[in-house]
Amino acid sequence: MSLSPRRHATELETISVSVPPDAVEAYESALSTVCATIGIFEVDDSQTLWRVEGVKDTGSGEDELRAALILAALTSGVDAELERSHTESEGWLARTYESFPEQLAGKRFAIRGTHLERTTSPQRITITLDAGVAFGSGEHGSTRGCLRALEMVACRRPQRILDLGCGSGILAMAAAALLHKRVLATDIDPWSVRVTRRNAAMNGLSNLVDCHLGNGWATPAIRHHAPYDLVFANILARPLCSMAADLARNLLPGGTAILAGLLNTQVRMVLAAHRRHGLILERHLREGDWGTLILRKPNG
Repeated sequence: MSLSPRRHATELETISVSVPPDAVEAYESALSTVCATIGIFEVDDSQTLWRVEGVKDTGSGEDELRAALILAALTSGVDAELERSHTESEGWLARTYESFPEQLAGKRFAIRGTHLERTTSPQRITITLDAGVAFGSGEHGSTRGCLRALEMVACRRPQRILDLGCGSGILAMAAAALLHKRVLATDIDPWSVRVTRRNAAMNGLSNLVDCHLGNGWATPAIRHHAPYDLVFANILARPLCSMAADLARNLLPGGTAILAGLLNTQVRMVLAAHRRHGLILERHLREGDWGTLILRKPNG
């Protein structure tokens, strides 16, 4: 399919910060206030530094960005220097499309951008995303690991499902489409909630994906629908550790938790935090440097 991108009306710039893993979430949220799409890249093989970057109209949203960066520095304890570079607007959309090819995940899922010709496969569930806002596009190891884990536990036929920190809504939509069950999706970021609702509508899943803005387990909708027999939490290692007690408390006996957003080097720390609250490890899945944990709450 040929692409004929329109000229962008204004100049574009790429803004980025380089931060340690624990600060990625805070700065991803900060850049999301002014950038429609966010990328996260490993700076080197040491896994100690990650680049968070996005593209925006030059000069737009400067006050909002400044305030968001101050908040990110306060919450993460990392005062990162913002870098800027000019981005050629001509052909930018085409390059964005080229960076978002179809992603096959596990045996059952295909993630496709709206710019790709839609094809159907009886063997795979296709989830469509807008490449312009696809900050959760299915290519990240954490997302792929969660989709593989979902396939493994689908036979348990969970009835109450939660996607905690839903991002672009991929996991919520995948669970809804595969299990034909209603999924509660929540995120602390208003942009993520809007994108998830938009994606659910695009995929004909609005009646199954119920998305709410909220702060972790304190979210009223989460408390109202608890307990759950399947919980996705694709976040980051330290927040997962801090929420281990809440997860165990809100998981039904025999229930399953799929945890991701952690490096394989952080698995031991995350696992220890959850074992202290009675959860047991079933599987540790690896997708490159990233790990996904399937945990279960014992019956009784």
